[in-house]
Amino acid sequence: MNAGRMLLGLSLMICLPLCARGDALRPPATPLITHDPYMSCWSVNDRLYDDWPKHWTGRNQAMCGIIRVDGQALRFMGGPNAVVNTVEQKSLSVTPTQSVYTFACAGVDLAVTFTSPLLPDDLDILSRPASYVTFSAVASDGKPHSVQIYFDASGEWCVNKTDQKVKWNRMEAQGLDVMCMGAAEQDILGRAGDDRRIDWGYLMLAVPKGAPAATAIGSDKDTRGGFSEKGLLPEHDDTDMPRAAEDRWPVLAALFDLGNVETQPLTRHLIVAYDDLYAIEYFNKRLRAWWRRDPEMTARRMIEQAEAEYAPLLEKCAAFDKQMMDDATRSGGEAYSQLCALAYRQAIAGNKLAAGPAGQPMLFPKECFSNGCIATVDVIYPMAPVFLLYSPALARAMLTPVMEYAASPRWRFPFAPHDLGTYPKANGQVYGGGEKTEKNQMQVEESGNMILLTAALAKIEGNTRYAEKYWGLLTKWANYLKAKGLDPENQLCTDDFTGHLAHNVNLSAKAISALGAYALLCDMAGKKDDAAAFRSIAEDFAGKWAQMADDGDHFRLAFDKPGTWSQKYNLVWDAMLGLNLFPKEIMKKEIEFYKKLPNRYGLPLDNRATYTKLDWTVWIATLADNSADFQALVAPILLFMNETPDRVPLSDWYDTVEAKKVGFQARPVIGGVFIKLLADKTVPPAK
Repeated sequence: MNAGRMLLGLSLMICLPLCARGDALRPPATPLITHDPYMSCWSVNDRLYDDWPKHWTGRNQAMCGIIRVDGQALRFMGGPNAVVNTVEQKSLSVTPTQSVYTFACAGVDLAVTFTSPLLPDDLDILSRPASYVTFSAVASDGKPHSVQIYFDASGEWCVNKTDQKVKWNRMEAQGLDVMCMGAAEQDILGRAGDDRRIDWGYLMLAVPKGAPAATAIGSDKDTRGGFSEKGLLPEHDDTDMPRAAEDRWPVLAALFDLGNVETQPLTRHLIVAYDDLYAIEYFNKRLRAWWRRDPEMTARRMIEQAEAEYAPLLEKCAAFDKQMMDDATRSGGEAYSQLCALAYRQAIAGNKLAAGPAGQPMLFPKECFSNGCIATVDVIYPMAPVFLLYSPALARAMLTPVMEYAASPRWRFPFAPHDLGTYPKANGQVYGGGEKTEKNQMQVEESGNMILLTAALAKIEGNTRYAEKYWGLLTKWANYLKAKGLDPENQLCTDDFTGHLAHNVNLSAKAISALGAYALLCDMAGKKDDAAAFRSIAEDFAGKWAQMADDGDHFRLAFDKPGTWSQKYNLVWDAMLGLNLFPKEIMKKEIEFYKKLPNRYGLPLDNRATYTKLDWTVWIATLADNSADFQALVAPILLFMNETPDRVPLSDWYDTVEAKKVGFQARPVIGGVFIKLLADKTVPPAK
């Protein structure tokens, strides 16, 4: 048995049984090729051949898959105008790094596996923008069948709009046939915005030279049509370029001839990669993606390494997926494990890992379909658990761009900033009053976020070395919270879609926990007097909070609003960091109250509306002191995923009555669902 076949078998053994555990997961959208906010391609249908794969924004990023069995062409991926007849999809399995489809194809079973090797313990591999697509065919009726497999990717991958022109060429690479396509006008990092796709750099499709295969660059009709009718690709690449991506739809196409397929699976693979040349603009300096920080690491070397590491990486991905799924099932149950499986690639691919001005790793999240901001602190805060759990190096990388900005002369306020700009340009805050005024800032919110996450990192690493580099900032923000945190003035919090709110009880809980976290940092750093002083303040505030917020059988939304309630998700850090500022009876009372409130698709965010935040619900559930209550609060989320009519990468803001997206999709904040695993002391910590 060859290595590819063996590894695919291992992958299937790990993946396929997951669908049989409890309720099967029907993803709102299935991750196919996911690396960063620009290279993020999904299937938004139950079956891979129901429509074209799409970028997370909803625009087509076409990939087409066709199998010929004994001369009959059947479509297994892409829209109906490619080939009319289709295979029959038998199953779909989603694990953290892989999506596996299986199809019945006229006497042949075909498995198609999309693997994005986002392994958090190796930043070079995680940053590498190369996904594998693996095909495995086996006769299902005991008879031999002649089988050919076709795959293509269109010029839509490298333009923002399809009327933009593209051009193409081939690249020399050892052991690989590599085709490339990019926008004719390379306006690198030229435009910022939310609903945008990349229009610089180059899409690459690489096919190993060892197996019987052919490649061609041409129009969709010539390549797909030629394969469907004759099992052939054009003999020569199309030379009519540059031309618009929508003009006869130029594609990069590959064909695998498997010959006669019998009872032993035959496996082939290819690589889909994207070289963005430059990734992020950070205060008017262009930054390379982390994988490209070495001038000698070219696109050619990157794709050669990806090919050389194909077999071991599939094995590592299978092991990583199994470990995560086992941990999540043991910690939170079946529904939780399936949520983690779907959330992982979305959380990682909502970020770009770049090499900073000093060569340090910097991680830049994008506010996908909320406002397009880059390095937003109240996006970093909810997404942080996945990085704190699996990679302290990435946790440092997500904090560093904000810390460096806040330490610069440009940021003149006594509280933490909200963002660094609009993706991919991190040139200074654009939200609210920007760098000019305190209007629409999130003073308490962002200051509390940065202190809490820095303390969480310090506790995981067992030292305050990172915190000490920015001690002046942390002290400034702690003093701000000492003055403003107990009873916050009228201001925004991370749930800014609810508008301004004065006397916000949950925001106050964040400020108090952050003061306790600062005291923890002081204690770890040997600053015993400061630790005692801030611990005393935090304890005093927590006692007052319990009295001011009490509303009988629960705690209020706002101190001055009796008869109201809200999810007190910020209390999770009191438990996570072992601060013990708030008595356990407070959360017990809240959990008992929450158990009375869920609608069909979950617990609302507060009493003002029926919508919720998916990430915060898992944070609340994590505060339950027994697995039954945790699973009861999380189970409706799986129901939402299975029944929502909005076929988009997970929305974290949805209605708990109708399962409809209220706003947001594909945001990296979904990394917050890993907080249960982060809180579980039986899960081995990241190294």
